[in-house]
Amino acid sequence: MKGSLLEGTVVENRGALFDVLVEGRVVKCLLRGKLKKDKQRAVSPVAAGDRVRIAPLEPGRGVIEQVLPRESGLSRRAAGSRPLQHTLVANIDQAVIVFAAAEPRADLFMLDRFLVAAVASQLDPLVCINKTDLVDGGPPHARFAVYRQCGFRVLLTSAEAGDGLEELRAALKDRRSVLCGPSGVGKSSLINAVAPGLKLKTAEIGHVTHKGRHATTSIKLLELPFGGWVADTAGLRQFGFWEVEPEHVAAAFPDVMRFAQSCNFSDCGHGDEPGCAVKRAVADGDLDARRARSHGQMRVR
Repeated sequence: MKGSLLEGTVVENRGALFDVLVEGRVVKCLLRGKLKKDKQRAVSPVAAGDRVRIAPLEPGRGVIEQVLPRESGLSRRAAGSRPLQHTLVANIDQAVIVFAAAEPRADLFMLDRFLVAAVASQLDPLVCINKTDLVDGGPPHARFAVYRQCGFRVLLTSAEAGDGLEELRAALKDRRSVLCGPSGVGKSSLINAVAPGLKLKTAEIGHVTHKGRHATTSIKLLELPFGGWVADTAGLRQFGFWEVEPEHVAAAFPDVMRFAQSCNFSDCGHGDEPGCAVKRAVADGDLDARRARSHGQMRVR
C-alpha cells in the first residue's frame, strides 16, 4: 500500500472532506480511521496547507493515510470547555491580519491578539487596514500609528477604491500567506481585487448590527497568478490562544516592554505596584493607554 501512496497538499478543509492537490489535479479525500483517532487535542488532524500522503481510490477520490510534519501553522483554541487546538492553516510564513477602518470598526484589542498569535506561530505579521474609503475627515492613520511605531508593517487598503492593492500584491508575491481577521472586513474582497480570476464569494455588512457576515465557510488555500499562495479564512469573533508563552506576548508589545524592564519588580502586573514604570509612562503620555490595557488583559502566566 505504501508504495502506491501519492503526496499532495490540502487546499481546502470542508470538515469531513478534504480537497488535496496532487500533481496538478484535485482529489477529494476522506480521513483514514486511524487519523480520526488523533482528534484528542485538535479539532481536526488535517488543515488546509498540510502536506499529506493519500491512497487513490476511484478517479478523483482518495483517502488521506498520513499527515507529514508541519513547518508552521496558525492555531487558536477552539470554542468549548475542552482545550482543543484549531489549526486554521498549516505551512505558511506570513499572517496578513485584516481589519476594517470602518464598518465594522476595528477592535484593536482583538488585533493585538492576532499579533500575539502570529508571533507565537513564528509568522511574519502584516497589519492590513481595509475599507479606508469609508473614513471621512482624512486618512485613517492615527488609530493605527502605534503599530508602525512598534515596528510592524501596516498597509492601508481599499478593495473598493483600489488603494494599496499594488503594495498588497507585492507583499503576497511568492509567499505562503493567510488572511485572517473578523467577519466583514473584506478579506475575500481583497483577494478578488489582487487576483480577480479567483472570484471568491463576498458578503455585505448587516445594516442593523453593522457586524460582519460570514462569506467564507471553509478554509481554502489558493494559488496566486503572480506567484505565491494565500489562505482565505472565515471571520472570527473570538481568538483564544493556543500554546502562547509570555515571551510571545512580550514580542508583540515592544512599546510596553520598553518601559516594563524599568519596573521595580520583575513580576510587576502594571497595576497598583509601587515603582511601576509602565503606569508612569501612561500617566506621562509616553505610552498608549489602550495598548497598556491590552497587554494587561492577555499576559500569559
